[in-house]
Amino acid sequence: MNDGGSIINTSSVAGLTGTASMSAYITSKHVVIGITRTIALEAAPKKIRVNSVHPSPVDNRMMWSLEEGFSPGAGEDVKKGFEAAIPLNRYATNEDIAKGVLFLASDDSQFITGTKLVIDGGMTMT
Repeated sequence: MNDGGSIINTSSVAGLTGTASMSAYITSKHVVIGITRTIALEAAPKKIRVNSVHPSPVDNRMMWSLEEGFSPGAGEDVKKGFEAAIPLNRYATNEDIAKGVLFLASDDSQFITGTKLVIDGGMTMT
């Protein structure tokens, strides 16, 4: 494969910060950054771009399950707490994340490699 291409790794905003009592999960998300950067260097001679995406909570079944797991019977309160930490005051949608991935996969990002695309409604800037 010497004609180029794009590899997109999925992490999380958890890969950009630290959170008490979640060391294994946080570590697994941080490692994606190191792998992305390393493979970006190794794949560059073959014109393969390697990037990662880091979404905030996404309004989907996985997050609904986590909300209930964090506080059984009070998942909606957990959601409100997460949304309050996001300046755009909402969860991402699956489409929000897909649009970022599509950009990284497209020729519009042909000179972007080894980077982190944060799709978080501003969550990590606060």
